[in-house]
Amino acid sequence: MQPRHRPLTWLEPGAPFPPVAAAWAEGDPVPGLLAGGGALDVDTLLDAYRHGIFPWFGDEQPILWWSPDPRMVLPVAGFRLHRSLRKALQAFRADAARCEIRVDHGFAAVIAACAEAPRAGQSGTWIVPEMQAAYLALHRAGHAHSVETWIDGELAGGLYCVGIGRMVFGESMFARRTDASKIALAALACLCRRHGVEAIDCQQNTRHLASLGACEWPRERFVAHVARATALPPPPSWRFESLYWNELLPPALAP
Repeated sequence: MQPRHRPLTWLEPGAPFPPVAAAWAEGDPVPGLLAGGGALDVDTLLDAYRHGIFPWFGDEQPILWWSPDPRMVLPVAGFRLHRSLRKALQAFRADAARCEIRVDHGFAAVIAACAEAPRAGQSGTWIVPEMQAAYLALHRAGHAHSVETWIDGELAGGLYCVGIGRMVFGESMFARRTDASKIALAALACLCRRHGVEAIDCQQNTRHLASLGACEWPRERFVAHVARATALPPPPSWRFESLYWNELLPPALAP
């Protein structure tokens, strides 16, 4: 006899999300899937993130909402600098004439590059035009940000994320030069340390994120942290200063 699965909740635009405990679990068709349908307007996205929920769907699919258990999280105090990345960061910081971190300078270019970047085991992208439009609107509303690695005046890599209160939700990264996305993530970790953001949501477990210090949290712990962190006032500004590298590297020597 085949097991009976819980039916998936389908949302009308503006309808509240079901509790995250209602997400499909092990033994269900797709663990972590919470609901389908609804809308991608700014208010809905903010409500989703504040409850530990995010959208993720492919081309020709309906909007799908997820809240996996466990959740991959990067505690910024535990960000790992392996030897090769440390050398890359030191060289990047030392060459200020050619290398720069910019925040929110080219958000549209970053999300477009993330959509183009290939993903292992995927034939397409989940950052479909509908998603790009939604996060551009979230960016205009002040809640989505890009951290960008610039080398020789060109966008070499970067990431985009969602920031609510003192919580950051990582979305996607891309690189056109070696270590460019890792440098952007390190810069985000420095910015978070500087402004009292304790954790970056990474959504799903990957070997790459684990190598940088990310780990799995039970969903209950994650949702409780998100509730506390999103209720705090946001950082005073989303900008990156070169002295923020001191959060990960020894202070640079004066010339």
